[in-house]
Amino acid sequence: MSASGWTPVWLWLAIVASGIYHGINPGMGWPLAVAAGLMNKSPRALFASLGPLAFGHLAAMLAMLLPFAMLLALAQWQHQIQIGAGLLVVAFGIFRLIDPRHPRMLARIRPTQLALWSFVVAIAHGAGLMLVPIYLGLCDTSGLDQGHEAAALLVNANLGMAVLVSVVHSIAMISVGACAAWLVYRYLGLQFVARSWFNLDAIWAVSLILVGAVALAVGLASWS
Repeated sequence: MSASGWTPVWLWLAIVASGIYHGINPGMGWPLAVAAGLMNKSPRALFASLGPLAFGHLAAMLAMLLPFAMLLALAQWQHQIQIGAGLLVVAFGIFRLIDPRHPRMLARIRPTQLALWSFVVAIAHGAGLMLVPIYLGLCDTSGLDQGHEAAALLVNANLGMAVLVSVVHSIAMISVGACAAWLVYRYLGLQFVARSWFNLDAIWAVSLILVGAVALAVGLASWS
């Protein structure tokens, strides 16, 4: 397989890897699943809470990707869109690095509103933004951005890709989160998290900056 042929493979691996990364991060909600299991003294409550968490995360991914899917109908602006997306991700990463505080509205969301909580926290952390450059790369390699393609076909293809990327990423995220929740619930206990877990906010912000910088470099290189 040629180097260009490997590009989609690496991009899909990046989508799965980012899902694993988000799933490991307790900030994405798996400790809430552990708490539900402990409060109800049942593993069923733990696994039941994973559904709303996954749904909220998926909705956040779609909220970020779908607008870019619509923008890509303007095929002649693809490089500018990719460069703009890279700048946006870098800027948000810098913002998260400077101001890592969580939005106050999270405190107003009841613990039973897991889907809404998951949606808001994913948006606030820029989880969907991390996927945007990867998604744009997949659209670029799909060959659907040629000028002879009708705008309607482009929109449908890009919307479908956005949904697929969001679903694959969310499955990876919730699968890893479920494993972490079960290990803590069944074997390690919440004290393990309090003693051993480290803050991933700074690493998350740096990751956003790196992903955005790579996307920016690729966009500028392909435009020149």
